[in-house]
Amino acid sequence: LALDLVAAVNMHLGGRCSRSGGVMLLAVVLLAAAANVSAFYLPGVAPTDYSLGDKMQVKVEALTSVKTQLPYEYYVLPFCHDGVNLHATDALNLGEVLKGSRIYETPYIFHMGVDQSCKILCRKEYDAEELQAFALMIQEEYRVNMLLDNLPIAMTIFNQMDDGTTTKSYEIGYPIGFADVEEDGSPKKKKNKDDQDAVYLFNHLRFTILYNEDPSQREGRRMVGFEVEPFSVKHSYQNMVDWENCVDKVAGEDGECALSSCAFDRPINVNSPPLLLDTKAKTQEVIWSYDIVFKPSPVRWSTRWDAYLSSSDDAQIHWFSILNSFMVVIFLSGLVGLIMVHTLRKDFQRYERGETLEEGQEETGWKLVHGDVFRTPPRAAWLAVLIGTGTQLCVSCAILLVFACLGFLSPANRGALMQATLFLFVFMGMFGGYTAARFFRMFKGTAWRANALWTAMLFPGTCFGVFFVVNLLIWGQKSSGAVPFTTLLAMLLMWLCISVPLVLVGAFFGYRMQPIEHPVRVNQIPRQVPEESPLVGNAIRNILVGGILPFGAVFVEVFYVLSSIWQHQIYYLFGILFLVLVILLLTCSEVTIVMCYFQLCCENYHWWWRAFFTGGCSSLYVFLYSIYYAYSKLKMARTVATIMYICYMFLVSCTFFLITGSVGFLATFMFVRAIYAAIKVD
Repeated sequence: LALDLVAAVNMHLGGRCSRSGGVMLLAVVLLAAAANVSAFYLPGVAPTDYSLGDKMQVKVEALTSVKTQLPYEYYVLPFCHDGVNLHATDALNLGEVLKGSRIYETPYIFHMGVDQSCKILCRKEYDAEELQAFALMIQEEYRVNMLLDNLPIAMTIFNQMDDGTTTKSYEIGYPIGFADVEEDGSPKKKKNKDDQDAVYLFNHLRFTILYNEDPSQREGRRMVGFEVEPFSVKHSYQNMVDWENCVDKVAGEDGECALSSCAFDRPINVNSPPLLLDTKAKTQEVIWSYDIVFKPSPVRWSTRWDAYLSSSDDAQIHWFSILNSFMVVIFLSGLVGLIMVHTLRKDFQRYERGETLEEGQEETGWKLVHGDVFRTPPRAAWLAVLIGTGTQLCVSCAILLVFACLGFLSPANRGALMQATLFLFVFMGMFGGYTAARFFRMFKGTAWRANALWTAMLFPGTCFGVFFVVNLLIWGQKSSGAVPFTTLLAMLLMWLCISVPLVLVGAFFGYRMQPIEHPVRVNQIPRQVPEESPLVGNAIRNILVGGILPFGAVFVEVFYVLSSIWQHQIYYLFGILFLVLVILLLTCSEVTIVMCYFQLCCENYHWWWRAFFTGGCSSLYVFLYSIYYAYSKLKMARTVATIMYICYMFLVSCTFFLITGSVGFLATFMFVRAIYAAIKVD
C-alpha cells in the first residue's frame, strides 16, 4: 500500500519525484502507518469471571473538577455510607497517592445478572451547611469517579460521523448535579438580589453493567462496561416510611417502602420534577436511589478499554496535524542538511586550496577562530551540571516512552505512569553524573565531587521545593491531592539515598575517563570578537528565533498532553508521542547547529551557552502556550488552582528546557568537533 501510494504521488507530480524523494516519502508513509498501532496496550490486570448472582462491590476513587484541579475524598460530602468503614481504604501505589486518589467502598452493591429498579440507598436530612457544601461543589463542576472491576464509571456519548455512522465513547465520571447557566456557561443572572442560585442534585443513578459471555471458551461472565445515567428526582411518598428498614430495598416491593416517583415495576420518568437544593433552608430531605441493568455485550474483555480511549470528532485533525508537521520537519531537515553540506563543502575546498587573497583583503570565516572555539566558557561548571541533568532526563523519557509504547503503562494500571517516571529518573542518575563529569573534566575542573552534588541536587531540589510549597497550599484547601508527610519522606529518601549516590558513582567513573581531546589547540591569548551586524549579532533575538521551529513541530501534541493532564482525559497515543519526541530532538539539533554555524562564520566563538539556550528556548514557548491554554480552555475557580497550574507548568517547562537544551548542545558540540577536525591548521 505504501509503495502504491508513493507511485501514485510520483505519477501525480509528473514523474518529477526523484529516487531520494521517493524514499523520503515512503519513510513518511511508513511512519504514518505505524501511528495507527500506537494505541497498543496491555490490560495490566487479570480478568475476573462472575457467576450469576455473584456479589460486585462498587468503589469510589475521588471527586475531581476541571475548574479547581483539587481532588477531594468522596465522603468529604455527606453521601450515603451505611455499612461502610470510612477508615478503610485500598492500598495505593505512589502514582495514585500523588494524583490524590483515595479509594473507598460504597453502599452500592450489585449481583451479577440481577436487574433492580428504584432501589433505595438511604434517606438523609441535610442541614444548611451540608446543602451549601453540595451546592458549592456542583457549581465548581465536581464529578464522582467510581470503580467496578477496575473499570471507571462513565457517561455514554454518541458521536455522529461524517459518513452517517455513530460511534460510542465515554466521558469518565458523572457530575454531582447541575446548575442553571447561560449559553456561554456563566451563571444565570438573578432577577432579584435575594434569589438563590438554581442548583439541582443528582440523587438517582441508573447503572448499566455490560458483560461478555462465551460458554464455548469459559464459564462465567466478564464485565466489559460500567455506564451511568444520573437523574435529579424529587422523591415523594404518601405514608410514613420506616427508612431504617428500607435501606437497600426496592421501593414498593412487597408493599413496603413505596415511593410515588418510582417503584420496582415503574422506573424513573425523565420528566419527573428535579430535586432543587434549597441552600437557605434549615434542613432538606434527600432520598438516594438507583437502578441496575445488566446487558450482554459483544465487546471482549481484552478490548473493553477501547470505548474509554476512543477520541471525539477532532481525532482526524490530530492525525493530520501530526503527519503535516512531520512532513514539514522532514523536508525542512533535508533542505537544511543540503544547504549545510553544500556550504561546508565549499568552505573545506577553499581552505584546502589556500586560495590567495587580493591585496588588502583579510580572510574571514569560521576557520579563523580555530584557536578559540574550544576555549573554556564562563561558568563552565554550571554548564556541565545542566548538560548532565538534561541527559538524565532525556534517557528517562526515552525509556519511559518505550515501556509505554509496549503497553506496560496502560490506563488500567492507575498511577503507573507517574510512578514509573519518578523511578526512572531516580535510577538514571548514573547517566547524569557521568555526562556532567566528562564535560567538567574537559573544562579542566577539579572539584568533581561538588559538581556531581550540584548535578544531583539542583533540578530535583528545585522540583521538590516547588512541590512542597504547592502541597502546603493544597493541604490548606483540605484536598486529598495534598501528599501525606510519609509519602514526602519516602520521596526524599529515594532522592537522597538512591539518586544522589548513583549520580556520584556515574561522576566517579566519568571523571576517571580520559578527558575529551579537542581536534585543535586553544591559543593562550583570546582572540578579539569583531563587532557583528545588528541583524546577525543579536544573541537574544537569535535564541528566540531558534526556539520557534521546534515548538511549531510539536505544539499540536502539546495541546493533547495538556488536555490529558488538566482536563482529566486518558492519554494513550504513546507511539505518536515517541515520534513527536524524535521530531523535536532532530529539529532542536538542526536549528542549533545552523545557528552556531552562522555565529562561527561571524568569528564569534562564544557558542557554548548560546547553543544550550538556543536548543532549550522552545521551552519558553511551551510555557507561554500553557498560559494561553489555561486562559482559553480552563476556567480556574480558585486562586490555589491557578498557582498550582503555573508552578507545575513552570517545572514542566524547565524539564523541557533541560532536555532540548542538552540535546541541542550535544549535537552542536559534535558538529563543531567534526568541522574543525576536517581542516588543516598550521
